[in-house]
Amino acid sequence: MAIAKGLTAEQVQQRIDAGQQNEPAPSLTRSIKQIFRDNLLTWFNLINLVLGALVLITGSYKNELFLGVAIVNTAIGIFQEIRSKRQIDKMSLLSESTYEIRRADSVVEVHQDAIVQDDLLILQRGDQLPVDGLIIETKGIEVDESQITGEATPIAKTAGDTVVSGSFLVSGQAVVQATHVGVKSFINTLSGEVQSGESSNSQLLNTINRIIKILTIVIVPLGAVLFVSRILNHSTINQAILGTTAAMIGMIPEGLVLLTSVSLAVSAMNLARHRVLVRELPAIEGLARVDVLGLDKTGTITSGKLQLSKIVPLPGQSLDRLKALIAGTSNAIGDDNETARALSSVLPDPGWQPTKVVPFSSARKWSGVSVSQGNYVIGAPEFVLKQVPVSLANQIEGYAVDGYRVLCIAQTSVMDANNLGDVTILGLILIEDEIRDNAIETFRYFQNQDVVLKVISGDNPTTVANIASRAGIKNCSQSIDMSSLGDNIDYDQLVANYTVFGRVTPTQKKQLVKAWQRAGRTVAMTGDGVNDILALRQADCGIAMASGSEAAKSIADFVLVDSNFDAMLNVLNEGRRVVNNIERVASLFLVKTMYSVALSLIFIFMNNGYPFQPIQLTPISVMTVGIPTFILALEPNYQRISGQFMKQVMVIAAPGAICVVTYILLIDLVGGVQFNLNYAETSTLSVLLTGAVCLVALLMVARPLNRLKISLVLLMGGCFTLIFVFFGNLFSLESIFSWQMALFYLPLLVSVYPFFYIVQEVVGKRILARINWR
Repeated sequence: MAIAKGLTAEQVQQRIDAGQQNEPAPSLTRSIKQIFRDNLLTWFNLINLVLGALVLITGSYKNELFLGVAIVNTAIGIFQEIRSKRQIDKMSLLSESTYEIRRADSVVEVHQDAIVQDDLLILQRGDQLPVDGLIIETKGIEVDESQITGEATPIAKTAGDTVVSGSFLVSGQAVVQATHVGVKSFINTLSGEVQSGESSNSQLLNTINRIIKILTIVIVPLGAVLFVSRILNHSTINQAILGTTAAMIGMIPEGLVLLTSVSLAVSAMNLARHRVLVRELPAIEGLARVDVLGLDKTGTITSGKLQLSKIVPLPGQSLDRLKALIAGTSNAIGDDNETARALSSVLPDPGWQPTKVVPFSSARKWSGVSVSQGNYVIGAPEFVLKQVPVSLANQIEGYAVDGYRVLCIAQTSVMDANNLGDVTILGLILIEDEIRDNAIETFRYFQNQDVVLKVISGDNPTTVANIASRAGIKNCSQSIDMSSLGDNIDYDQLVANYTVFGRVTPTQKKQLVKAWQRAGRTVAMTGDGVNDILALRQADCGIAMASGSEAAKSIADFVLVDSNFDAMLNVLNEGRRVVNNIERVASLFLVKTMYSVALSLIFIFMNNGYPFQPIQLTPISVMTVGIPTFILALEPNYQRISGQFMKQVMVIAAPGAICVVTYILLIDLVGGVQFNLNYAETSTLSVLLTGAVCLVALLMVARPLNRLKISLVLLMGGCFTLIFVFFGNLFSLESIFSWQMALFYLPLLVSVYPFFYIVQEVVGKRILARINWR
């Protein structure tokens, strides 16, 4: 085939028929099959099934109702995750980059799964290679293969060299012929590892998983010991099975993991509606904990649109000659970035033919070309010259103070990436940035939420500080030129003293992020270019613009589909809502878990039967935990995160569990002895008092109260009461309309709130305050 023309439609179809077609980008969500498998095949579901089989042996079929709760929980989890998956997959398609392909004398844009073997890809700076290939045409490029080799140093490539999928262009342009696609490409041999760094770390999920691990170790052996003790205390097999089943069901915080996963999935779906693509669900929580936000100037503070403001000839140069030199140099280099577009939009191309091109690099901060007219470079004066003369430096500083981005056009004796020889500055190029709409309001909100804003840019620090000041960023006068610091830099001191960092190289960006992390900060980093990749990967939370490079998007936690930074307010609020609400409602789950474990240990040594049957736990689980937690978990709650998950949970869970255990022991020991109550009656009162304690815990959790929350507590309390009135037989409950029972339980019911309050004061404020919970 004629390489220069590209494949014809017939040749493309032949390769598709032969299976020589590339694969789509890896999905950000689990498949339907994986969702069903991971929700169904869990340790707690297995325990529930085994317990259900044991209850079946007793013939007490209504005690199987606890399986219904487990089934409903699992079904809700599957439904919500599939619903979230569809929304995220739809958003993923919108954020995917397309590739320019040369086919049959024309250029078409296609997604990566439409690329076939031998296709000619036209790649620009920032593009990530979706296939292995052979460079057919280039003026000179540099490729970053760090996601494959681990080495961040760009590698120079020329025509005839090979490139592998997963790497990306850090400078230049090229036409690359696809040599290996689909499963044969290098990126697929790494099983997707190229696309991602470390998984987002979730404090919330880690804490919950620690609780689950402990319970996994405790539940089965404790249940077995309890069963044996019941048999030794002359209980029947059926009574022992039902009591042990009730104890083990109570220990399982069914719904806590589900609620956390569903809350994150719902948040991801909500963010997708706000045009934010979440690549990893725990990142939603991560951003909610962020207290340092590193801003890349372009695309976050400014809109990214640049315009040529002025060309300033230096002595001995004419404006017309400079315009011709700048136009010829810029077009001959062939860079496709905002600066190049700003120049080419107003300066006509004289049609110079380059003999050598050094494309723009974020580390060099200049690009250059050799033509018959000489060697010329365009770039930052501080990087083009080894030492800027004082008079010129003062002139540049003056323009920078006025907010201009200052570049220079210079003639050199040598054109080499590492050596320009003798350099003569011919003139200055003044570029203007446009402040993004709503930037001031967005940054004010973050600062009011105690998120410290830092600006990290490759531009002149004075220019950046001027723009940051216009955007309302605090302390922007504290700026530093990173190019003036040499090799031995004290990054820890820098991050403590400065807000604006200019002339920053990609490696320095990463080191700044690491310094904030060493200081105990949680760092989010924004970016859209290849120069931001190292910092995005190092940060606790990476945020990329959809309009940016594919390489930046591939390792970011969030992709802003419309490249609108204002959407980050929604992410911050969604994260805080999830964390705060899960912290709030988790205590309701753990009240049941804690009192079940405590009662199991106590009743191992008692002659009386375990105070509950499985069916009796259903009203408690549904009315005081299940329904209200799902409602409260979706409530708006945008307060700052406390960072003390277990302490917040235990302040309510521990007093609640203590109250339940106390009342049950009173009912069992006093009610059974002094009031001659039988097992059916004591178990009924145990359910009544346990529900009352859990409703008080619900009231505590719902604070601050409003009409909706008060209505929720009253509705759950009313439904719980109606179960005793109308559905007592279904749940193995005795009638509570007995004066003998009422004489005993009414004073206890009246005492629940004050007793809970007293226990919380003692346990919550004196004991828990001394423990370093995490």
